[in-house]
This record gives sequence, structure tokens and C-alpha cells, in this order.
Amino acid sequence: MFTNTPFESAAKTMFAGAEKFNFTPAAAQDAFKPVMDNLKVWGDLVKAQAQATQAAAAESVEAFKSIKEPQAAFDALKTSAEKGMALAAKHVQEATALSVEQFNAGVDVVQERHPAPEAFAQVGKGLKAAASSIETAVASTLKAGVTATAAAGKKARTA
Repeated sequence: MFTNTPFESAAKTMFAGAEKFNFTPAAAQDAFKPVMDNLKVWGDLVKAQAQATQAAAAESVEAFKSIKEPQAAFDALKTSAEKGMALAAKHVQEATALSVEQFNAGVDVVQERHPAPEAFAQVGKGLKAAASSIETAVASTLKAGVTATAAAGKKARTA
């Protein structure tokens, strides 16, 4: 009578599949390259956003240095808040766009490597459409927030 323990079954499966893997340093480096490329793009984005934020903060500080009256300080604070909101919205939109771009590239890779790429095509198309919808929703929400901030600033000035 044949008996097969779970360990023997797993070991047999692992040994049978091991020959399919290519663990050469060059293959490992090629496989990891897209991850490193994505990380570099994120690093570049964060660096650019940090520099823009620092510049905006420095501009606000400079604007406050010469203020002598309360109304001018209030106006400078509102302007700074509007610029800050616009800058934050821009940064979130850039991060969302990069996320969607990398997500779509990942879907493309899955489709290329799928055993039946034509069968996965509709799923991939649906995933990309969902990501695009999310990006559009984020952009709309951010635009509404920036518009509301600007409207509140104008309303406060006329009051």
C-alpha cells in the first residue's frame, strides 16, 4: 500500500518545480530591476515635492517678515493656506498618477506572463478602468477641495 506524508508530497513538488527557477545573479538582477526603477521614480517624486514644499514654506515666512498690521497678516495667512492646499492637491495628484501608472504596468506584466493572456485581457482591462476611475475621483475631490478653500478665502475677505 502506498503512503505519502504531507511533507513528502511538498518536498516532491518543490524538487519537481525547482528546475523551472533560474537563480543566477543576472536573472535575479533582471527580475529586481523594475522594482528598483519604481523605487527611484518614487524617490525622485518625493524629492521634488519636498523641495516645492520647502520653497512654499520659505515664501510664506518671507511674506510674514514684513507684515506690521493684523489685516495684512490675516490676508497673508489665507494666501499661504490657499497655496498650501493647492500644493498638497498637486502632490497627491502626482502620487496618484504615479501609482496608477505603476499599477497599469504591473497589470501588463501579469498579462504578458499569464498562461492565457487573451483570457486575462478583459480582467486587465477592467483593472485598468477601475484604477483610472479612482484617479479621476481623486482628481475631482482634490479640485473640489482647492475650490472650496479659495471660495472660503474670498468669502472671508469680503466679510
